[in-house]
Amino acid sequence: MSAIADIPAALSPEKIGEALQLIRPHVRHTPVLRVDMADFGAASRPVDLKLEQLQHSGSFKARGAFTSLMTQGIPAAGVVAASGGNHGAAVAYAAMKRGVPATIFVPEITSPAKADRIRSYGARLEIGGQRYADALAASELFVKQSGALPIHAYDQPTTLLGQGTLGAEIEQDLPDIDTLLVAVGGGGLIGGLCAWYRGRVRIVAVEPEGAPTLNKALAAGHPVEAEAGSIAADSLAPRQVGDLMFPLARDHVTQSVLVSDDDILNAQKALWESVRVVTEPGGAAAFAALLSGRYVPRAGEKVAVLVCGANTTAVKFG
Repeated sequence: MSAIADIPAALSPEKIGEALQLIRPHVRHTPVLRVDMADFGAASRPVDLKLEQLQHSGSFKARGAFTSLMTQGIPAAGVVAASGGNHGAAVAYAAMKRGVPATIFVPEITSPAKADRIRSYGARLEIGGQRYADALAASELFVKQSGALPIHAYDQPTTLLGQGTLGAEIEQDLPDIDTLLVAVGGGGLIGGLCAWYRGRVRIVAVEPEGAPTLNKALAAGHPVEAEAGSIAADSLAPRQVGDLMFPLARDHVTQSVLVSDDDILNAQKALWESVRVVTEPGGAAAFAALLSGRYVPRAGEKVAVLVCGANTTAVKFG
């Protein structure tokens, strides 16, 4: 499976289904919440929220982490990952449950909530530069020095396979949807979802205006470097999307939508105030596209929104 062109074919719905059966004892089947957009001050419309932020370790990334750890041999040095926070927490959690050592490299911008969660799972946490790309470079050096197995956040077949299991689960929950709105960072999640659905539903990619990695890649016809800013920079701001997911996104992403930081913060606040759903900024980005009107569904369109992460300290209890 060395050739990039082979990846989309190898990530078949059948293989994703097998991965789901493998990891099912270790991941949660997260719930769906049906809401009325009128509750958020918009025109009345039913929308289904897939609450994947309730997954172990606080995001969907536990799926890819368990798939990666359970389908590969683990050396004595354990596993290593570079992450803005959520992937690191997921790998640390999976490693803890599988009884293997984990070293996680994160950039300086990683939120304290994510860093604390990684440490809570017993992993060794290392600060590796200012941005995700710096942490990734530090993790690659560590691999050469230690022999640890790298678990990539998004540009690795086992990661894409694991994230695709969320598509299988969404289809179990919501077999009749027309459209699924998905936040995009490096592209592992949307790549896995595209591999599962294969065009059977509209996949709408949502990114911050300050980190339009997939948007620019689709325009260029291949992954390119993009700016890496935004309030959601610790989860949705790699320098470019993964090479492995790009053919899947190119073929199966219906629309690319950009949202502002204000849109994301408004969505994060609205989800808490109206339905008491807690998300981090990146986790609220897909809903931001709908709430802000950056994505306008057709009449009668059955829309689902993926709420994908909640590693935040935004809610403080007194």
